[in-house]
Amino acid sequence: MGIEPGKETTTATTNSNKSSRKNRRRNRKMSPVQNLFHTCKEVFANGGTGFIPPPNHVERLRSILDSLKADDVGLSPELPYFRLIRNGRSPIITYLHLYECDKFSIGIFCLPPSGVLPLHNHPGMTVFSKLLFGTMHIKSFDWADDVPCTSATSENVPRARLAKLKVKADFVAPCNTSILYPAAGGNMHCFTAVTACAVLDVLGPPYSDPDGRHCTYYREHPFDRFPVDGKSELENEKDGFAWLEEREKPRELAVVGAPYRGPKIMDS
Repeated sequence: MGIEPGKETTTATTNSNKSSRKNRRRNRKMSPVQNLFHTCKEVFANGGTGFIPPPNHVERLRSILDSLKADDVGLSPELPYFRLIRNGRSPIITYLHLYECDKFSIGIFCLPPSGVLPLHNHPGMTVFSKLLFGTMHIKSFDWADDVPCTSATSENVPRARLAKLKVKADFVAPCNTSILYPAAGGNMHCFTAVTACAVLDVLGPPYSDPDGRHCTYYREHPFDRFPVDGKSELENEKDGFAWLEEREKPRELAVVGAPYRGPKIMDS
């Protein structure tokens, strides 16, 4: 018995439509955070140090994060994490761990007003940051490898490297998801909470000391800090550059973990 012309195509199209409808029904039943998890699994399936997802995957994950709201992960500004305790010390930042594997991690930083995540890097990583609520000041840099004299030494600072300013602005939720890449987009950044705020981070891959993805902190010095030959051509743009010096983890940085109490992620 043969197949009449067009029947095979019609059958394939029908099956495809059924599959699409099934996927849409599944996604409607799935919580936003579960949908985020499944998307991360697909986007970072081939991930590793230096991996950058294809542009269509970047946009897909960005779109999901753009639509994510604080109540989707069980957060509100009234929770104790966001209260400023005036005791003369730096505000305590709370980290909520949602998920981590060798390909990616999902977590939320909860910052009370004036809380600061100091300038730090993301070696070989692609990072998506979604401000869930509040106002946050973000300052970020990339290494200025495309200009002459990108390193300097002095008696006080053994080694500093020239970096180019990428972002210096206040972000107010709701706003678009920020994305940084291994060598672009502001791989080194600092977060300062103008008001109480929460930021959800997706890191692909996550930090890993054995794999060489160690979190390094930096001290920022102004462009004019070092009299180095060859940088005169940058004088007119000096506000767009800074010298970054590696430092130990700041003593004043206090980050504590707390249980994530939002919708659960089912890893299946």
